[in-house]
Amino acid sequence: MSETTAQHTVPGPSAKREERTEAAAYPSAQAAAAMTAHLPQREERESESGRPRQADILRTIGETGYRFVRGDQTIYAVQIGGGPIARPIRSKGGGGGTGSLRQCLIREYVLSTGRTPSQAALADAIAALEAMAMDSESQDVNLRVAADQVDRWTTWLDLGRSDGLSVCIERGSWAVLVPQDGEGPLWRRSRLVHELPVPERSSDGWQHGVEELRQILPVSAESYPMVVAWCLAAMRPDMPRPLAGILGEQGTGKSTLCRMMVRLVDGSKAHLRSVPKSEDDLAVTTAAGWCLALDNLSGMPGWLSDFLSRAVTGDALAKRELFSDDDVVILIYQRPVLLTSIEIGVMQGDLAERMLPIQLEPITGKNRRTERRLWEAYNEAHPVILGGLLDLAALVWAKLPEAADKLAERPRMADWAEMLWALDEVTGWHTLDTYTGAQEDLVDDVIEGDPVATAVLRWATSRLTPWTWEGQAAQLLTELEVPPNTDKDKDWPKTPAVLSARLQRAAPALRRRGVDVRKLPRTKSGRPLQISTQSGTANG
Repeated sequence: MSETTAQHTVPGPSAKREERTEAAAYPSAQAAAAMTAHLPQREERESESGRPRQADILRTIGETGYRFVRGDQTIYAVQIGGGPIARPIRSKGGGGGTGSLRQCLIREYVLSTGRTPSQAALADAIAALEAMAMDSESQDVNLRVAADQVDRWTTWLDLGRSDGLSVCIERGSWAVLVPQDGEGPLWRRSRLVHELPVPERSSDGWQHGVEELRQILPVSAESYPMVVAWCLAAMRPDMPRPLAGILGEQGTGKSTLCRMMVRLVDGSKAHLRSVPKSEDDLAVTTAAGWCLALDNLSGMPGWLSDFLSRAVTGDALAKRELFSDDDVVILIYQRPVLLTSIEIGVMQGDLAERMLPIQLEPITGKNRRTERRLWEAYNEAHPVILGGLLDLAALVWAKLPEAADKLAERPRMADWAEMLWALDEVTGWHTLDTYTGAQEDLVDDVIEGDPVATAVLRWATSRLTPWTWEGQAAQLLTELEVPPNTDKDKDWPKTPAVLSARLQRAAPALRRRGVDVRKLPRTKSGRPLQISTQSGTANG
């Protein structure tokens, strides 16, 4: 971080936040008038009064008051001297709480002239500005969390305020500041981006804020470190994170815990959502917000399992642009994901390998708190909790560069495993062991929920080990026994091709139980399968 940027650090986190005046929140009428006071007199007049055309005034306001950047196939306007907020040019929704350039031009014009511009003049000005911005520089425009442009270990957290106040998390320290133009990230806003409180430091270090969180969250002592780890991972950009599955019977506080985890990093008004009817609808809302939180899942359909597996590791969806025959809109997202459920049901192996299960215990009447008092305590402690998480994050960030060399084995989500190692080094916890242990339990759940995986495991481990079988899928289909309580018409493969595909999906879980399934090179008679067991595999 440069010296210029450091000078904008907010002093003393314990100081009271000053209320922003209307003049600070919006450009004054005098400033807007100054932007139009020196407009060149054009030969083409709006009327005999000698005033410049409305479209020219609006265009000049845009040219003199904003710079333009291209990011994510969209042109954004950044107000000069107005903070690192990237405003869309035409968005009718107003770009969240920041407004669009179209709305800003209307406001500046009204404040400076006392008149309302015509829609025709506004359309002409916007079209001209958009055309002139075609050659503008390309720059990343970020949502909530961003990587630093220089130091890859430094990250930024957007507090969601209109002034662009952000948190810069470096290795060993963090600061609250407004990023300087060219030295920090640009933020975009949607209606799903809400304001976070200004974090407060504690003289007791990260332990104070983290302990405040532990006293409020309805979670067991064993699961609590995993909640903290997930919140830290949500503050790093471009990082595959496990999906936090909050599980428990009715009345265990699943939805409350989920809301609290989301609001820690995504604002006090962040809400849980129900599962939409289509993947396209879910992709739109996922790309528009930072955290994706789905509440009260009663099952896991195949399309949702595939979508969530891609959402936590990174995905993109290309859709036809509205009112266009030959152009597309691309939605790119990699998001922290949470869900709540009493029982998710059968999970596919690829989702299970990306799952962080958080099991909740029933809350007794003696320990149950009212909703009002619980959220009052949470909202009051939110700045201190956020400050504690940032203190801890800075220490974990400092340890992350060592993780690649120190971590002997990595699960499938290696970035997440490295973060858990660094967290354990700082805190003395055992989050990495807890996570790998939970993954082993999920492997059993995946196998038990898949009749094909269950049948292959029993069939293979019934032999003396080590043992190897080779043959065609059709031959294997005749040798396997359908497990009890299996609907053969619905859940059992009817063709060798379907069996082969099901085995491919179950292979990672079976491999962790000592049964290796793989396809051999194709021959004249087809592509054979090879199934082998390792020495020491338990007999069935």
